[in-house]
Amino acid sequence: MHSVTAVAPGRVNLIGEHTDYNGGLCLPIAIQLATTATITPREDDDLRVTSDQAPSGSAWQRYVEGVVIELRAIGWQVPGLDIALTSTLPLGGGLSSSAAMECAVATGIAGLLGLPLDEATRWRLAESAQRAESVHVGAPTGGMDQLASMLGRDGHALLLDFADPARPTAQPVRCRPAEEQVALLVTDTGVRHQLADGTSGYAQRRRECEVGDPRRWRHVDSENERVRSAVTAMEAGDWEAVGSLMVASHSSLRDDFEVSCRELDLTVTAALDAGALGARMTGGGFGGCTVSVTHEGRVGAVRDGIDAAFAAAGLPRPAHHLVSPAEGARLS
Repeated sequence: MHSVTAVAPGRVNLIGEHTDYNGGLCLPIAIQLATTATITPREDDDLRVTSDQAPSGSAWQRYVEGVVIELRAIGWQVPGLDIALTSTLPLGGGLSSSAAMECAVATGIAGLLGLPLDEATRWRLAESAQRAESVHVGAPTGGMDQLASMLGRDGHALLLDFADPARPTAQPVRCRPAEEQVALLVTDTGVRHQLADGTSGYAQRRRECEVGDPRRWRHVDSENERVRSAVTAMEAGDWEAVGSLMVASHSSLRDDFEVSCRELDLTVTAALDAGALGARMTGGGFGGCTVSVTHEGRVGAVRDGIDAAFAAAGLPRPAHHLVSPAEGARLS
């Protein structure tokens, strides 16, 4: 039997955090760090999954099982499968490793069944992947991560609008930092979060938004305005303005939404002290990564400044990744 291999990227959200499940706006990019799924049909109905990052039989396999269940639920004739996963994404690091896994599997299954990866199919796969995470894993996330992984475009961010949660929209926004001599530096603090937990801080924040907590909504409302301003600035190539908006976003996430942590705050402060134009936590928070925007010539200084701050605080050295807007999920 023939195998199919699919690759799906992680994402960095440039701005617009905790807004997707609140009917708001966000501005992610797909990135080069990605998950690869090699899928081989089986003669029986079994599903067997292996990963180079996690042991067999652990909870992460529910993400894959959820995708298969959801695709079968919409009428796809998905056979039993052997699925081998490899990834360059840090697990639980806030770069959507779970969405990349879901979307790689979904894209591979589409390829295995000979279905075209057109726009309509990509939206359907993103929806099935999001349902896999929210329904079958129990992580109360919005749809940003899966849409970014499926719809990402080289040289563009995605303006996602969740005003109608059942029918979100996606608009490409020109985002070419290298052409404008700036760089996007992701720093992985090494602090891990767990979203698939009804008692997690993420789930608590979502419940607080549902009952109308004024501080949480102050963040959401102001964050939506920052996203609109960031789109205007990015299209004009004004990265200093983008950086200032990122700093304001982090302050709001730290003070009003309260999803930051010591390591994230330390990274942002150190990046700014070293000359970055802007920096903020990215992802659900409580750990994970920051994203800094800096002039290309300052990347080394910003990276070294962050490392020095971590050393002075007695913390392990963080990992760094240079990223830029990349293509969405694809067959390889």
